[in-house]
Amino acid sequence: MGKKRVMVPANEVDLTAVKYEPETIQAPHLTGTSLKVFVNVVEAPLIGSMITTSLKKKNNIIEMLQNTVIPETPMFKPVFPPQDAEPCVVGLEEDGKPEDRVDLALKCLPHFDAASNWMGDSPTSFHYWKIRDYAYAYRSKLATPSMVAERFISAMEEFSSKKPPAPLLISFDAEEVRKQAAASTQRFEEVKVCLNFVVNSPMVVDFPGNPLSILDGIFMAIKDDIDCYPHPSKGATTWYHEVRPVKKDAVSVSRLRGCGVILVGKANMHELGLGTTGNNSNYGTTRNPHSPDRYTGGSSSGPAAIVASGLCSAALGTDGGGSVRIPSSLCGVVGLKTTYGRTDMKGSLCDAGTVEIIGPIASNVEDVILVYAAILGSSPCDRISLKPAPPCLPNLSSHESSNALGLLRLGKYTEWFNDVFSTDISETCGKILNMLVEKHGCETIEIVIPELPEMRVAHIISIGSESLCSLTPHCEEGNDVKLTYDTRTNLALFRSFTASDYVAAQRLRRRIMYHHMEIFKKVDVIVTPTTGMTAPIIPLSALKSGETNLQVSALFSWKYLCASSLVSGNLMRFITAANLLGLPAISVPVGYDKQGLPIGLQLIGPPWGEASILRLAAAVEGLCADSKKKPLQFYDTLKGN
Repeated sequence: MGKKRVMVPANEVDLTAVKYEPETIQAPHLTGTSLKVFVNVVEAPLIGSMITTSLKKKNNIIEMLQNTVIPETPMFKPVFPPQDAEPCVVGLEEDGKPEDRVDLALKCLPHFDAASNWMGDSPTSFHYWKIRDYAYAYRSKLATPSMVAERFISAMEEFSSKKPPAPLLISFDAEEVRKQAAASTQRFEEVKVCLNFVVNSPMVVDFPGNPLSILDGIFMAIKDDIDCYPHPSKGATTWYHEVRPVKKDAVSVSRLRGCGVILVGKANMHELGLGTTGNNSNYGTTRNPHSPDRYTGGSSSGPAAIVASGLCSAALGTDGGGSVRIPSSLCGVVGLKTTYGRTDMKGSLCDAGTVEIIGPIASNVEDVILVYAAILGSSPCDRISLKPAPPCLPNLSSHESSNALGLLRLGKYTEWFNDVFSTDISETCGKILNMLVEKHGCETIEIVIPELPEMRVAHIISIGSESLCSLTPHCEEGNDVKLTYDTRTNLALFRSFTASDYVAAQRLRRRIMYHHMEIFKKVDVIVTPTTGMTAPIIPLSALKSGETNLQVSALFSWKYLCASSLVSGNLMRFITAANLLGLPAISVPVGYDKQGLPIGLQLIGPPWGEASILRLAAAVEGLCADSKKKPLQFYDTLKGN
């Protein structure tokens, strides 16, 4: 008779008995020829099954799923209890025009002197241009979208000649960019004419420009798993666009286009999103702008790098396992994962999943707010099933905003917080927490989060099963052999899970949701480092054939069992709660390690709590404003110098 473990109901767990145990992932780190051989072996019917079973046993996955009695009923997608209204916010209309939401979001931002910023009067030695900087330059005729477009196109030509290839975009049409920029430039040159009756006498009054919104003329990249017509959506594969042609924009992209955004093309990514490094042997691996010999993080590698390089004000990524937050942290920019169901996923390769969202990446918090305001809006189905709270934004222009900030209770699980590859990360993030307490009056509360290993396993089973379900019909047609070796390894591992494993994972999801909802009764935001390590070095042997390194991704998940044991674990240590439970989370850059690599702080909010984490993120950004470093790879497309 085998041993079985019986879990008590979630509401009976003794938190005082919970002990944090640092995670050790046992999985191979392979590149080059050894990776190719391993893939052929793990895909073989008998020996492959033996290998995956052995890996699962070594990592306690079989014990957690098959040898454990879990009393909770399954939760097949996030289900949230009702949430209290957030203080000092401005409500947005989901069914309204995106440009109207953006205009309202603009009014929520604090005062900004774009003229002084343009003249170089900024107190910091380096700063990214904000969306409001571009808007000022366009309205003041200091620059035009067409001028910016030519600088952008020149940079893309430079990237196309790099050896080895390191593309930011894998689908790009210079003439299409010029066409969009010309239309935007024309709108700024138009004159709105109206009649102003003064003493019953009509007078013609001119107003400069006729932009669609503050986002008019703003350059944005779209991750290659989100539809942006007429570009194909390949998911960074060599074939997916052949089985799924793009006929129109994704809902989120359509909303941006209606605001006048210039969509530059499809950004590079880790193939099918199944990796945390951003490695892509199909088109070339995007390099980290702060250190070109290092990874950007994944899977939204191109979106994060193109923003960090200064080439785009913002980008859209997808986040099913940290894919917005990880590269944002490693590249030193801001990445927002919204509540599950807050944005409409229609038109993305992952629109049927339960852990993934579309989210914005930008160089600063206010630009994330503006893009978020444009793309938000639940799908009709999600409004029925999830009953989302009305969307809102923090009113950062209000005097009451600082009072709301001071009332925030910040939850910190210290042992987890400090479980990082380099103490530079925990010390830098801890310093920011202390500054929030000292300068803004926030309160830090010690918390305990039970069953972290179970949470990671439940997440990988969920995302792996959903990915496999979407891909299997196409793989059965012979397309699986066209995938990269690390993707094929992941799929082989996904196939080893059973229906009962999936149901057990959903039982765990309900338990873990209960634990987190109890925590949010005591705190307003959970604070962690975004990643447990800064950007890892790209092995030269991984450029051609990819690599598997689970420990770095530390997903402890099979999606990344091939990405090294060191990298996967460290990159994903703090990530999975927001995906498995559908919680909103944001990564904000807070400093650098001793090698000059960016460090990110993660803020996790309760369901529909975007306003709270955005308010706190803006405060964190303000505390770090003077510490910005110019990336080694940086382009000034606004001034061109």
